[in-house]
Amino acid sequence: MKFLIFGDIVGKTGRRAVAQLLPQLKRELAPDLVIANGENVAHGVGISMKTAQQLYDAGVEFLTTGNHVFDKQDQVDQVFAAHTGKIIRPANFEGTYPGDGWAALKAAGQTVVIANFNSQVFMEHQFQGLIASPFTAFDRVLQEAPKSAILLVDFHSEATSEKRGFGFYLDGRATVVWGTHTHIQTADAQILPGGTAYISDVGMTGAADSILGVKKEAALTRFLQGNGAKLDVDEGNEAEVGYIIVEVDDKTRKARSITARLERIKLK
Repeated sequence: MKFLIFGDIVGKTGRRAVAQLLPQLKRELAPDLVIANGENVAHGVGISMKTAQQLYDAGVEFLTTGNHVFDKQDQVDQVFAAHTGKIIRPANFEGTYPGDGWAALKAAGQTVVIANFNSQVFMEHQFQGLIASPFTAFDRVLQEAPKSAILLVDFHSEATSEKRGFGFYLDGRATVVWGTHTHIQTADAQILPGGTAYISDVGMTGAADSILGVKKEAALTRFLQGNGAKLDVDEGNEAEVGYIIVEVDDKTRKARSITARLERIKLK
């Protein structure tokens, strides 16, 4: 099987980039499943009915999320109700929230489980609720999920050390572990010793020449003056697109290869 996985899709520029590039990638790669992280898709924070549908219409088949998933509180219940089985939120959020932390689906005749976890390190103030250990939450999901499935995991995390540790903790038990949240693609795509494909961060799909998808002027003002300047999503006409391609052995459910790509495209 072959999986095409995008990192965080940031705002309108990110949505436009996916809609423009994905048909070409599908022709080139013929993936069995296309996954993207949608927590920044609605003007940089959260997800709405309109923006979720735009990603599905563009050819994304499944959405993971992260700490901003509930920021559009007036729509999040609708999003999860309308797209049950096609969108998940981190499984280790403590409390009662819309949606599920993992989902099972069929692709190319195989059972595929996709799970989502949020890190704890440096994330205490980036989510309105409590974040339980992603490590023990993974163990729980592994107990609940179908045993013969290909297991794909999005780890939405700030600290590279925690991502790396999570990768080794899941090595040999998950098929793919990829990081999201930092918006910068890392140069460590690899197959871990136990056969799990891993990368610390896939990178964003958003405005090129921005700071993590945000207008650089506002971000620099905040860095220089420390005055809490409002950060606004950059909606420029050039995009940076980060994604990975993972090939998996159907019989062993181990990864054969992982390739990271980072493209820059002009939007039409």
